[in-house]
Amino acid sequence: MKTIASFEVNHKRLLPGIYVSRKDSTGTDTVTTFDIRMTRPNYEPVMNTAEIHTIEHLGATFLRNHEEWGEKIIYFGPMGCRTGFYLLMAGDYDSEDILPLMRELFKFIRNFEGDVPGASPEECGNYLDMNLPMARYQADRYLDKVLMGITQDRLKYSK
Repeated sequence: MKTIASFEVNHKRLLPGIYVSRKDSTGTDTVTTFDIRMTRPNYEPVMNTAEIHTIEHLGATFLRNHEEWGEKIIYFGPMGCRTGFYLLMAGDYDSEDILPLMRELFKFIRNFEGDVPGASPEECGNYLDMNLPMARYQADRYLDKVLMGITQDRLKYSK
């Protein structure tokens, strides 16, 4: 079998950042997949499922309701390795294009108070597996260590 593109990225050198993972054509339209990498693979501890699940609920709700970008959001969800998230958007974008949106998103998560959207047994298949304080911590950490002073080496994959 042919190796998929995301497995060709050297995860031993990959730093937390925002990367274009791939661009796919669907007829005349382009779908851009972003790698929202929050922790350094194989060096830092991975995130626990409870905070990932909480970030997923908050992130998907925020992004799909965003006034400017909401109609471009196709999917926001966790990576199986628990080091970050995938964001799929309708359109041909680069990492720099969504940097302000990502800062806005993670500030929203960092500052969120109240009930997590969709966290009830009627709305979610595992509604008890949530951890808002840790989701807020992870969002704050990502903002502080990555998004607020991001450099080119964290916006484009290196070979």
